[in-house]
Amino acid sequence: MKAIYDLPAPAKLNLFLHITGQRDDGYHLLQSVFMLIDWCDMLHVELRRDGQLSREDLTTELPADDLILRAARALQAFASPGQGAHISVAKHVPAQAGMGGGSSDAATCLLALNRLWGLNLPLSRLAHIGLKLGADVPFFLGGRNAWVEGIGEEITPVTLPSARFAVVKPPEGLDTRLIFSASDLQRATPVAIISGFAADSESLEATNLGNPVFDFGHNDLQPVAQRLCPAVTDAIEWLGAQGLKARMTGSGSSVFAKMPQAPQEAELLEAPEGWQVRQCSNLEVHPLLGWAT
Repeated sequence: MKAIYDLPAPAKLNLFLHITGQRDDGYHLLQSVFMLIDWCDMLHVELRRDGQLSREDLTTELPADDLILRAARALQAFASPGQGAHISVAKHVPAQAGMGGGSSDAATCLLALNRLWGLNLPLSRLAHIGLKLGADVPFFLGGRNAWVEGIGEEITPVTLPSARFAVVKPPEGLDTRLIFSASDLQRATPVAIISGFAADSESLEATNLGNPVFDFGHNDLQPVAQRLCPAVTDAIEWLGAQGLKARMTGSGSSVFAKMPQAPQEAELLEAPEGWQVRQCSNLEVHPLLGWAT
């Protein structure tokens, strides 16, 4: 195998994000549901036999040493001498958006090079490598929508109803570290349980409850983000003016809202200049699910 092309790296939305405490080492304890969506970056990997790692940016210019190259270097420690790779990246998911784009790229890179180099490392080993790169990487490696706890390492797959969402990214981004270090961040939301989330789509359909999973909880990071970045409020209000109930995903600055089921009600107004707006569907599973055992 000399090359693998068209490898998707999907973004995620946090249906809610609760901060339930903080560890002595400073890491925050969270609860969230991570949901995969069809807004994707695309990676291509080609084998190099000189042991070098290189990256080519096909769309947006990325930092010189990003999570993709860091993931490749971490995995290369398990490869045979002389095995390298050239990685081409078509970046579409915006940065500093709370959508996990960089972590998803790293996960897709690990899955792809594990196959390109014939390493056959199990998913558990890849997840161990991924956690050192970022707390969200193991989720993308796991390949399923999930209830996430701890600092992001406790992952329980959940089933979600199919739905469409309006996702809005204003021009401004947000630094996650600024939000988590804020003195006014809520850090004591009561612990929830999966049964309270009620993520079984079959039972929802059977009881005609609609999709209450998409209204569960809140995002504890949102008030701080709105203070630091007024554009988050602008995006929420823009969707609200169209009858959509919006909240922020992750640490922002992107916000999202569930779209109506009727196609004729799904048209959005023209967005302000510089905003990225997409209608996205959630994914049942990651497109590369099963690439590691």
